[in-house]
Amino acid sequence: MNALNQIILEGNVVRTPVQKVTPNGKTVCTVPIAVNSKYKNSEGSTIEEVSYFDVDTFGKLAERCCEWCPTGREIRVVGRIKQNRWKDEEGKSHSKVLIIAEHVEFLKLPKRLADKAISTAIKAANQAASGQYEDQDPVF
Repeated sequence: MNALNQIILEGNVVRTPVQKVTPNGKTVCTVPIAVNSKYKNSEGSTIEEVSYFDVDTFGKLAERCCEWCPTGREIRVVGRIKQNRWKDEEGKSHSKVLIIAEHVEFLKLPKRLADKAISTAIKAANQAASGQYEDQDPVF
């Protein structure tokens, strides 16, 4: 029987996602996110804490994440935790905890990107109405 291994995170993309193709041809996109949390300590003071996670996505989800996750975008991730372990050239052991995404919801865009998306959509609508079609810049 498998033990329960599920996590839900909501945070903001902190760097441009990195897309790679594995030797067996599978697409992987790593999305680095920051998750903010607050709690009260024993003295009653509010403590703000930021945790950083690398979220790995695969296949079509990886393609979508690399396209739709610009820096600053808020996302919600449902997935599982995976621990990678390895030894370096000197024989020293290392480990890193990753989040393997099974589902990603694309939430709020930063204002600068949302404004650009709106202006691109308006431009496209005006061109369609006037019968003019041009190559359009991507939203992100």
